[in-house]
Amino acid sequence: MFVVYWLERREALSDNASHGGTARFELFDSSELTRALAFAEELRKKQAAGGDVGFVSLCSENPHSVGQPGVADPPADYAWKKRRR
Repeated sequence: MFVVYWLERREALSDNASHGGTARFELFDSSELTRALAFAEELRKKQAAGGDVGFVSLCSENPHSVGQPGVADPPADYAWKKRRR
């Protein structure tokens, strides 16, 4: 699964700062990476043209992952050895 996140500014102040805004996201199936990348690129082009878009980010999560997300202790039978030449 892929998600594109971005912020839309509500109104611009005179010093180019924004006041308020809305966090938005769009979901894409795990087979739609190309579509997700194209969508993110479209938002980035809008941002570069001075549009009301910022902080465009694409995130992914593999629903078929074999392990738990994050950091975990290795299995009890794992024997790590530092190898030196």
